[in-house]
Amino acid sequence: MRLAGRRILISGAASGIGRATAEVFHREGAALALLDRDAGRLAETAEALSGGEGPAVAWAVAEIADEAAVGAAVAETAAALGGLDGVVSSAGIDLLKPFGEVSAAEWRQVLEVNLTGPFNLCSAALPFLRAAGGGSIVQVASGAALRPLAGRTAYCASKAGLVMFAKALAVDLADDGIRVNAICPGIIDTPLFRQSFERAPDPEAELERILDRYLIRRVGRPEDIAYAALYLSSAESAHVTGTTLAVDGGRSFH
Repeated sequence: MRLAGRRILISGAASGIGRATAEVFHREGAALALLDRDAGRLAETAEALSGGEGPAVAWAVAEIADEAAVGAAVAETAAALGGLDGVVSSAGIDLLKPFGEVSAAEWRQVLEVNLTGPFNLCSAALPFLRAAGGGSIVQVASGAALRPLAGRTAYCASKAGLVMFAKALAVDLADDGIRVNAICPGIIDTPLFRQSFERAPDPEAELERILDRYLIRRVGRPEDIAYAALYLSSAESAHVTGTTLAVDGGRSFH
């Protein structure tokens, strides 16, 4: 029960890394405030976690790039839990397209979701973290923030910006007792990743080509990132802030 008594806000909680993080954190004793734009899947996640006598689970639907909607959702769920002690920002989108075909509207959308979205989330959560006397923020970035990928200029730029946002935020919030760190996942078995190879003419060959970049030649599991977020959200990382943790099977240095 490494998070017993903690109240954690998780965005992107309806599926993938966000849902896995919610499941791991709940088992570890955290009360949860869950946000996502997918109302149906978010309700399923909340219902699956709410059974029994475990910690409380509150949830609200919001598009992460919508400042007003995020503010209202965070206020509602934080009130239901009596405050917040931590944030895991995991909502995000991808865009796989050669740069010459990327429109300004697509560029803006990726940055609004992947970079402005975490800004919205942290801004809304900050008063509650301060009221709690401190806490932790974990930004789920990407290995694309550390090494560029072909056909993903907007995605790489947004995730690299998210890593530096985490570092700068760690500086600004240190006096409030709020630690801020980023995780850079490699390939993780999520709907977002599967889109990147299933549309190829030969999906199996494309997956093998991707795996050739990794020292640990398997697709990562959402739980691999959830347990990294658990460490960065728990007292075990009390002296860790402003760091970027690559959970990528060795891709970032290989």
